[in-house]
Formats: sequence, structure tokens, C-alpha cells
Amino acid sequence: MTGPLIPAAQSLGPQSLGPAPRSSARNSDISPERAELREAAEGFEAIMIRKMLATARAAGLAEETPLTGGGMQQFQTMRDEHFADLAAASGAFGFARSIEEQLAQYLSAKSDG
Repeated sequence: MTGPLIPAAQSLGPQSLGPAPRSSARNSDISPERAELREAAEGFEAIMIRKMLATARAAGLAEETPLTGGGMQQFQTMRDEHFADLAAASGAFGFARSIEEQLAQYLSAKSDG
């Protein structure tokens, strides 16, 4: 084996040990509808990232290790889910921000009408 088993988790640093903190100021400055929209957009981004990671694994881009089997696959799935949740909450990829901005136009049109 040439590298650590979980390089992605190690490269994120100690702040990645739990979900990204959501500041109350960040969500208190917006309407409840916008806060729900933000949460939904982050959830959708997490789903997209999970799918990308699963597709990369299925394509054989992951390094083969002697630790294969159901247990390792379950661990990889859990790790990918956790990474996707962290990435979406932190805005690392920016999908959620883009989705939220696009859909927020409909919220403002709804409140104006």
C-alpha cells in the first residue's frame, strides 16, 4: 500500500470531524422560506457529490487494496456520505449556492405577486 486508507478525510483537517457549524446569524438574516431553500439546496448538493463519488468508485478509479469486501465497501459508502455532507454544508463545490440563488428568484416573485 502506498498511501493512507482515508486520504480525503486526513486532508480535510480536524475541522472535518463533525458537521460544519451553521451560524445562527447566517440563518437569522434570511426568511424562513429562504432558510428552507438553503437547507434543501445543501441536501441536493450532498446527493450530487455522493453520486459523483460512487460513480468514480464504480469506474475503478479507486486504488485496489487488500482490504476489500462488504465491510470495506460499507466503510467507503459511509465515508463518502460524510464527506458529501461536509462539502455541501461548507459550500466547497458551490452547487448549493448556485441552486439556492436560482430558486430564490421564484421566492421573490412569489412574495411580490
